[in-house]
Amino acid sequence: MKQFSPDQMQEIRERLPEFQHVINMLEKENAVVLNHPLVVQETALATWNHYYYCPQHGVRLEWRYDSPKTHRCPEDGHLFQGEPYDGAWWRWLNGLNAKACQELGLLWQLTGETRYLEKVSALLLTYARYYPDYQEHGGIPYNGPGKANAQTLCEANCHLQLALGYDFVRDALSADQRTLIETRLLREGAEFLMRHRHKQLHNHEVKISATLGVIGVVIDEPRYLDFAVNSPYGLRYQLEHALLPGGLWFEGSLHYHFYALQGFFAFEKLARNTPYSLLDLPHYRQMLTLPLALLMPDGTTPRLNDCTTGQEKLTHSDLYEFAYRHAGEPIYAEALHIIYQHQSRENLDALLYGVKQLPPEQGNLPPVTPFHDPGAGLTVMRDAASQRAFLVKHSPYGGEHDHYDRLGILLFNHGNEIFPDLGTTGYGVPLHEGYYKNSATHNTICINQANQPPAIPRVLQWHMTSQMQYLDVCVDWSTPAIMPDSLTQIKWDSAAYQDVFYRRRLLMAGDIILDVTQVSNPHRQQVDWILHASAEALSAYPYTGVQFSPAGPLHGMADISTRPLTGVLPHLFATQTGAFSVWLYGGGDVFQGKAPGNPPSHLLSYLMARSHQPQILLVALYDLSGEKRLDKVTMTDDGQTLKISALNRLEKISISVALGEENSVPEIIVAAK
Repeated sequence: MKQFSPDQMQEIRERLPEFQHVINMLEKENAVVLNHPLVVQETALATWNHYYYCPQHGVRLEWRYDSPKTHRCPEDGHLFQGEPYDGAWWRWLNGLNAKACQELGLLWQLTGETRYLEKVSALLLTYARYYPDYQEHGGIPYNGPGKANAQTLCEANCHLQLALGYDFVRDALSADQRTLIETRLLREGAEFLMRHRHKQLHNHEVKISATLGVIGVVIDEPRYLDFAVNSPYGLRYQLEHALLPGGLWFEGSLHYHFYALQGFFAFEKLARNTPYSLLDLPHYRQMLTLPLALLMPDGTTPRLNDCTTGQEKLTHSDLYEFAYRHAGEPIYAEALHIIYQHQSRENLDALLYGVKQLPPEQGNLPPVTPFHDPGAGLTVMRDAASQRAFLVKHSPYGGEHDHYDRLGILLFNHGNEIFPDLGTTGYGVPLHEGYYKNSATHNTICINQANQPPAIPRVLQWHMTSQMQYLDVCVDWSTPAIMPDSLTQIKWDSAAYQDVFYRRRLLMAGDIILDVTQVSNPHRQQVDWILHASAEALSAYPYTGVQFSPAGPLHGMADISTRPLTGVLPHLFATQTGAFSVWLYGGGDVFQGKAPGNPPSHLLSYLMARSHQPQILLVALYDLSGEKRLDKVTMTDDGQTLKISALNRLEKISISVALGEENSVPEIIVAAK
């Protein structure tokens, strides 16, 4: 066995009395495969797991072993039949079979019970029987084909677990059985993966290379290891080229950041004592620590870019248990304490890779200090007392898993997300491309209801004192963006954004956030400044004749009210943790309405300001002070200076912003009323 030495496996067995729950959990999670007759597709039936979603509610369908032709929505009980659901059912079964192969193989090593060995042997031998004759098929966007499945990534994920399961039971198989499995399944799969690994930076290529490396270690094949680790676009290349300067995975999604890291570590867990290991490089430490600096007050990661519901949770004990035992970094133990606030440490990762006892919790996570990293393209302003985190996204375009929301914002207050980033849903659901990925459904600007083209934002100023946190950042769409070395499809409208310059200044001081947007719009396009809140709008407008016809991603917006934006308009919102207000200043028209959140059954309150002027100034003052909230706000500007005066029952707040300068910082005066 290559995963653990005899001494390591003996140590694991000796710890089993503390981890009896793990045995029960593994049995429960693999009960479908363990307690039913073996089912393996004889021909290539499986398609894509992202098709196994309700197209209306955007939620995963209920998968049942005994229902390959009928698939139920958990929201309303509607039954779906035919494709794409049947093929997605088979993809799910392939995943369960592969998972069972690995985990029942481990149970065989831990307990010696022959029923586990028999099931794993049957799985491997049956797949080996059919695998070479599976026909290549696919058609999944951005992906190469599959054989057992419909994309190369899924092929790699299944083969990784099949190879690990084989490693657990190999010594109990006959020579003929080993030859059959290695030749018709593992080598056949590895050769397929080598043919279809793309020449690009991507989490898929990491997973594919990791699987090739694992197969190479398990069956002692240096050719697979060299290709996996040292070839262009292999593991070493991805580590050296796919991280932004701050250590963020270039795709900009924290979910895919961890997903890529899981691929690297799947390989390292077998290769850590071989010359092929990359553990001594500095990149893994960057990848492990950066997400922790971005944790929101509720302990989740921001749901940036492609991230489906639940993937924002910090659950990665598989990474941090292994990393802490290997490197002993205290911050990894702190991450584990966050993870174990919501689950027991009596788990498989702690048993196999963890130290016997973690050090005492230090309380350093979630972080309470601001975070600013121009390399990663993310800034988080924080206020610990109010459990507030205000994130600004100014990262470069990251390819297919990015969303078109340069200079977008999200806000947590009192530990709850009130200006959310919605993430997305299953990729086969129309809402994914039709709603969640679009500029119009993010807290940024959107032109002609079309998506922003790729761009590289530029930080003009970051300033922090005991009184304020201030970011000045811009995007210039007249400057061509440097595209990532990754396959992508054009889903944006370059003509709509031609020559547009977008500058956003964001100031957090006490319970006030000032948001100053300036847009140079030389071709007088329709510019929408958009904010959506997970809150109930308490102030709405009577219809005033201003026309608003929902179109594009927001075609389903309802309960629309409109009025011209003249002077300062207050807007009051209510959340479970209290009210907040948004004071708008500028020109054009203002719209309010409701549109889907995530899940789409949860509605958000949208606030939108629209203008066609060649030079646009839009100011939003967010008052998060609760009962002490502002009762009067005035704003004026002469084109050079913006002046704001705000009053509550205790204080007078004066803010002055130099609109034309790049190196100035707003002046703030807070005085007793």
